[in-house]
Amino acid sequence: MSIAVYPGTFDPVTYGHIDIIRRASAVFDSLVVGVLKNYTKTPMFSVPERVEMIGELISDLPNVSVTSFEGLVVDFCRDCGARVIIRGVRSYADYEYEQIMAQTNRRLMPEVDTMFLTTSPEYSYVSSSAVRELAAFKGDFSAFVPDSIRDRIYKKIMEEKNER
Repeated sequence: MSIAVYPGTFDPVTYGHIDIIRRASAVFDSLVVGVLKNYTKTPMFSVPERVEMIGELISDLPNVSVTSFEGLVVDFCRDCGARVIIRGVRSYADYEYEQIMAQTNRRLMPEVDTMFLTTSPEYSYVSSSAVRELAAFKGDFSAFVPDSIRDRIYKKIMEEKNER
C-alpha cells in the first residue's frame, strides 16, 4: 500500500491546497494531510480548527485523513508509514526552497522521497499569507478559499475585533 503525507500549516486552507490534496489522493492508496503545530508562527486558526476545516472539505475522499503533528516531517512520515512527502510548488522560488528541504529530508531519512506537484495555473498566485493579508485589510479573497473557509475567516476577524 502506498502512503504519502502532505504536510503544511494550512492557515487557512486554500483552493490551492485542496487541489494538491485531490490530485495526490488519486496517485496514492492513502494520503495523510499533516497539519503542523508551528511554534514559530502566530496562526489565525488553531490546529484543531485547521484539521476540522480540511476534514470537512475533503470528506468525499475516503483515502485521505487529516491529523496534526509537531516536529520533523520525516518523523511524521515514519509514524504514518509513509514513503513520500507531497509538496505543492507554485513558482521557481517555491521550488528552490522545497528542493533544499527535500534534500535535507532525504539525508535524514533516505527511504522517504519528496514528490513535487506543480500548482494548477488557476491557483498559482494563491497563498495562505495572501488570504490573511487581504482579510486583515478587508480585501476580497473569496476567489482563494471555499465559501465555508471565507465565512470562518470573517467570523475570526469579527471575534478578534470584539476582543480589542
